[in-house]
Amino acid sequence: MVTRRTGDAVVLTVGGDLDLETIAPLAAAVTEAAATGAGPVVVDLSGVTFADSTTVNVLLRARGSLGPRLRLARPSAFVRRLFDVIGLEQALPVYATVEAALVPAPTEPVGPPGLPAPRERPELSERGGPSEAGAVG
Repeated sequence: MVTRRTGDAVVLTVGGDLDLETIAPLAAAVTEAAATGAGPVVVDLSGVTFADSTTVNVLLRARGSLGPRLRLARPSAFVRRLFDVIGLEQALPVYATVEAALVPAPTEPVGPPGLPAPRERPELSERGGPSEAGAVG
């Protein structure tokens, strides 16, 4: 995993298999990002070849601690299929590019503390960011 700062944002680039044996660095990086800083935390998933329920759990917990600061970007074909099957894009904002994820978002919907805000399943906008309804589907 590679961590880089871009202004007040943190970009976490992960690759390979994400499962019980390999998820610890991502979980630790998300925890650190939640404790330090106030900018977006973008998880670049373009290099992920496998992900399981452990990954989903870490991402949902990250949403609970980071709220709308958490943004997922460039999901690989495998990750996109996983998100489609379980409907995760309804709970987490997914962007077509890291650059789109770094753009300040309009006011995010607010849900109960610690829970992702409910979202409709919108279509991908022309610029690659979330459509007016929120996340990319």
